[in-house]
Amino acid sequence: MSETAPDCIFCKIVAGEVPADVLGRNDHAVSIKDLNPQAPFHALVISADHHDNAAASAAADPASVGHLVSLADEVAKASGNDDYRLIANTGAGAGQTVFHTHLHVLGGSSRMTETLV
Repeated sequence: MSETAPDCIFCKIVAGEVPADVLGRNDHAVSIKDLNPQAPFHALVISADHHDNAAASAAADPASVGHLVSLADEVAKASGNDDYRLIANTGAGAGQTVFHTHLHVLGGSSRMTETLV
């Protein structure tokens, strides 16, 4: 992990300083169960490097977002979800509450149609 923020909860989870229910890990990210699930399957995929959002991560290292998506696919499929949704909130106005790049991985619901945003 090259960049961290000392008071960031996600940096602490990635470093293993804060316990979490880990679903998967690679050299670039860690996936955990979301504490406030919005679907039957709801995981977070958290970047190992600290950037405020996915756009900032992509600007710093375009491949970094691909590593997140790869881990998201791995944990979704491992949980039996071949179909799933990825969400990356960018900014408080879009619902982002932790300003560290992460993806929400949602699955397990037939209600996740194109009209559900």
